[in-house]
Amino acid sequence: MKQDRVTAVYLVETAYSLERAAASIAGEQSTGTFTAVPGETDDLKQRHGARVESIEALEETDTPSLPGAKTPPGHDGKYRRGRVTVSFPLHNFGPSIPNLMSAVAGNLYELQELSGLRLLDLELPDAFASRYTGPKFGIEGTRKLTGVYDRPILGTIVKPSIGLTTGELSDLVGKLARAGMDFIKDDELNANPPYAPLADKVEAVMAAVERAADATGKKLMYAFNITGDYDELRRNHDLVVKAGGTCVMVSILSIGLSGLAYLNQFSEVPIHGHRNQWGMLTRSPLLGIEFTAYQKLCRLAGADHLHVNGLNSKFYESNESVVRSIAACSAPLFGGYKAMPVVSSAQWAGTAPATYAATGTVDVMHLAGGGMLAHPDGPAAGFESMKLGWEAAVQGIPLDIYAAQHPSLQKAIEKYGKG
Repeated sequence: MKQDRVTAVYLVETAYSLERAAASIAGEQSTGTFTAVPGETDDLKQRHGARVESIEALEETDTPSLPGAKTPPGHDGKYRRGRVTVSFPLHNFGPSIPNLMSAVAGNLYELQELSGLRLLDLELPDAFASRYTGPKFGIEGTRKLTGVYDRPILGTIVKPSIGLTTGELSDLVGKLARAGMDFIKDDELNANPPYAPLADKVEAVMAAVERAADATGKKLMYAFNITGDYDELRRNHDLVVKAGGTCVMVSILSIGLSGLAYLNQFSEVPIHGHRNQWGMLTRSPLLGIEFTAYQKLCRLAGADHLHVNGLNSKFYESNESVVRSIAACSAPLFGGYKAMPVVSSAQWAGTAPATYAATGTVDVMHLAGGGMLAHPDGPAAGFESMKLGWEAAVQGIPLDIYAAQHPSLQKAIEKYGKG
């Protein structure tokens, strides 16, 4: 790509022509406004104007996808959809994620000429890689810290999400760590609540982790939820690292991409990026941002792990979308910058075969909350069943056939596999 421009691809819906909609996008997000103004010379527009690079017409629809859209005089009742590619001069905003977002998103979603708009993808020049260091650990670093190779990193989420005392949490973590679990994360709902302050939680959890490591020789990776205001991020991170923790977690949409980049400046451990609130940005197909574009910004800002939902999950997202998200996280960005895709949401051993068949990779973190913790024989059996599910998947053995020789997998099927 041209190193002096940022390219953005949009899915557009409009009652006007696609050409007019594309021109409105380019003008609104660079030198133009609703009317000509003094100073907007041809030379200025040449140097600073966004440029329409291509327009690909798609289908038409009879109904606008979003409210508040304007129609032209004599409107024929059709709303045209298309893929519009626009490029922006890098010198308008420089290699700055916050100001990039103002350019490629900004006020676009409010334009009356548009009855639908979705940012599909971004291509960024190398200047961004010079400014932002990207993930420090990613897939390879996380595998090294957990000691898990040649299979997915398997883990769980603390459940119940809210309400466990630090003592109860410590007991739970101790049992799971002794069961051989690779990874545990705080729920996104639980960061630093008054009833169980983060400092107390870190002390209790790490004591359980270290005791289990002494007994088993394996140290579990625990992702402590350190989400908070900017002034809390360093303090919370340092608290975890000082206690011997090997992972911190943040809700990316809560702290923002700038908050993530700030944390990455000093983080000494992997950053587990949770995408809760993501649905409000993406659930409508003609609004928001595609994960393909968003994950590039998250990786650039430093996320080592990124949640992508799961196949056959409890959420609305299609399996096809989840598969695209998994592939996007591990696609090279700036020659590296790979993030570990985190598959979660209503997962259990039986979702392993579908996940492997669709992705062809074991470079994922596969998390199951109830799918491990509620196993009839307990969490240890739940963890074992997840490993067996992946073994069957990779070896191409039907799950029920493999389960006939492995009771924990058979009981998982009986518990979770009946819809």
